[in-house]
Amino acid sequence: SIMKIWKTVYVPLVLCLSFTTVDSLYCMRCNGNQPGCSEEFNWLFNWGWPCPSWDDKCVKIIERKGADVMITRDCLSSLAKVRKDVPPDTYEGCRPAVADDQLAHYVENHIEEYDIRRNHYDNVTWCFCHLDERCNGVAGLVTSYRVLLLCTIATILFAKF
Repeated sequence: SIMKIWKTVYVPLVLCLSFTTVDSLYCMRCNGNQPGCSEEFNWLFNWGWPCPSWDDKCVKIIERKGADVMITRDCLSSLAKVRKDVPPDTYEGCRPAVADDQLAHYVENHIEEYDIRRNHYDNVTWCFCHLDERCNGVAGLVTSYRVLLLCTIATILFAKF
């Protein structure tokens, strides 16, 4: 009877759980104005979010002007829509931002606070990572809920026969 339980419940469950997948890359999404998102990252305030693209990368942008530091963490596909200073090489590691000479070229604006030319910060560094979940903050493991649901249903159906 224990052997029957082993064959009908545990073996399918172990087989199903060994084929888990990840839906998408999970990255930290926050900026330096939020608590726990400065240079010392606090994962209690900031949890990981799934990236919209399947081939995404996690990004940490470090912007410095003197002693003032602004850190932004997000997915590359989300930032590439609004930022035009993405370095061409987005493989693992940190690189300086690319200057965009055409940014705000035909705009006449005298309000400095808008920063339409994105030249407020003296030093902008982009750090990329994609080999780990939440690699722009802390590490973690995420399992697909669909796979777990299918494994549970398969185990229940297999146990009945």
